[in-house]
Amino acid sequence: MNILLTGASGQLGTELYPLLSQLGDVTALDLHPGQHGSIAQDLSDLHRFEILLNRLRPNLVVNTAAYTAVDQAENNHELAFRLNAELPACLARWCNSNHRRLMHFSTDYVFDGSGQSAYRENDPTAAINIYGESKRAGELAIQTSACHYLIVRTSWVYSTHGSNFLLTMLRLASQRPELGVVSDQSGCPTWARNLAKASVQMLLAMQSEQDWEQHSGIFHYCDATITTWHDFARMIFEKAAEQGILQTVPMLKAIQSSDFPQLATRPKYSVLDTQAIQDRFGIAPPDLDWSLSECLKDYQE
Repeated sequence: MNILLTGASGQLGTELYPLLSQLGDVTALDLHPGQHGSIAQDLSDLHRFEILLNRLRPNLVVNTAAYTAVDQAENNHELAFRLNAELPACLARWCNSNHRRLMHFSTDYVFDGSGQSAYRENDPTAAINIYGESKRAGELAIQTSACHYLIVRTSWVYSTHGSNFLLTMLRLASQRPELGVVSDQSGCPTWARNLAKASVQMLLAMQSEQDWEQHSGIFHYCDATITTWHDFARMIFEKAAEQGILQTVPMLKAIQSSDFPQLATRPKYSVLDTQAIQDRFGIAPPDLDWSLSECLKDYQE
């Protein structure tokens, strides 16, 4: 199988590449050439990208590329929609016309966060920022394209590379004696490696044309522990100190979202219900305690 992986140097792309390589020949794309021998490709240039698709003709497209700068999206509406909505639409059209398959990744930010129970796949969406709106537009473009697809919504992704909350907290811990972290937003921190493994498990289960016809749709995956940014930070510091990564731990102060103004409004509650992915694919998300410990071991190495 020939596989095209976009966003190859991102948090998820980095974890997916070695796993996808066990399924077939992977061509990796990214804005800048780098690891995995990726091809430099500006994915916002959809015309050139479609020419590349016609040349490569992958059997499966795995799209992890996205505009993920949530605050910057408020002032970069056009680019956010180009990468998060128009690019998935382009992929879906091509996959449908060429009878290929598409795996795409989306976000908990398609919901407004006003709920009090975990969001299911068919719950109404109501994004409250440009990033969430653009990602939902990408979902809709794929859903209405008639292509065979899997859309995986996830949340609060962290890893040992890229830009994420874990690395930010470890950096700030070495710079400041005290940190204020938001305590009124709840979600499920998700290790990129767990998400990558779950994604490949889904692909392995979708072997036949009938599987793709019957089970194309949206699925939620996040790790199992519900927490706040404040408690996630506390856990990071505790485990990093235990593993010798941090010599001193800053004092943590719980603050409200209103005390930390940002351009984009964040959902207060964005927990995803993962029952559907457990029932259909037998995927059991691990908890934060184990996942964070394993991730920090990688950080040390």
